[in-house]
Amino acid sequence: MTPPPGWYRDPSAPYQERWWDGTTWTEHRRAPGTTGYGAAQQPLQQPLQQRPPRQPGAGTGRAKTVALVTAAAVLVAAVVTGVLVLGEDDGAGPDARTPPATATAPGPAPASTEPAPSPTPSEPSADDPAVVEDPLNGITFPLPDGWVRPEHIAQNDVMMTTDGTYDCPADGSVCRHGLVISRTVTANAESAPKALAEEDIEDAADDAYDRDLIGNKPFGGIESHEEVASGPVAVAGRAGYYVRRRVTTAKGPGGYVQSMVFPSTVGTESPILVRYVFDAGEDGPPLDVMDRITEGIRPVGDADTGGGVGSGIGPSS
Repeated sequence: MTPPPGWYRDPSAPYQERWWDGTTWTEHRRAPGTTGYGAAQQPLQQPLQQRPPRQPGAGTGRAKTVALVTAAAVLVAAVVTGVLVLGEDDGAGPDARTPPATATAPGPAPASTEPAPSPTPSEPSADDPAVVEDPLNGITFPLPDGWVRPEHIAQNDVMMTTDGTYDCPADGSVCRHGLVISRTVTANAESAPKALAEEDIEDAADDAYDRDLIGNKPFGGIESHEEVASGPVAVAGRAGYYVRRRVTTAKGPGGYVQSMVFPSTVGTESPILVRYVFDAGEDGPPLDVMDRITEGIRPVGDADTGGGVGSGIGPSS
């Protein structure tokens, strides 16, 4: 029978204990008698009052017999330990062996050291797993194929990213081929969507392709950027405006950024800014995905109110 999970004498180092998970040895070790994942317990002993009384005249002979048996047990244990140690030296990996018969109390299993994912405001919709909700601004986004909700993202207003990462062309940090950001415009007295979008596009390019949050230049900096599209847009039933630019970087294929602003449908109707960042080149997402995401933005709880690039439902400035 396979021994249960627990702390056992380490066959490769008998002076310490090692965690056996019930199938194989793990890399968790400790000194005997410590209280890390569960303190070692002494073997159970028979209570003194339950031991049979000594027979008259058997004291000296019985003591010698017990001493001989004890010495034999110690010798056998030493031989077993030596065989286990020699077995590892022969090249047999620790994963191929079972633990020795003597063990301390198992105790709880060692805790995992994997980092927990950081929380983000992007939440799955209760009605549709392919929809991402921005509860702060009262809107939902469609989640295209190949896109995922953000994980381990420093920015707390990222709604979605392309699946997977790659090494940035310049400094070796981690980059993603695409992301979508949603935030409320609060630090600006301006409220016209066109003016806000035209004002934001410069910052959008710099934040995406010039310097990151800690001052590195993942793409070696921006060499130039030019406007490739702009105009009115209807988003979630509201009149907005967007500006799109092509960014050329010192390293890598560069990319596209888009700033889109429209009034919120909740609260004080503060302007909502949605930024798109798409890498250029064959690995970047197709540009028409920007338009499909825009067309799929909805007010929370209203699946019938849509829009799209070029849709006119009123003034946007």
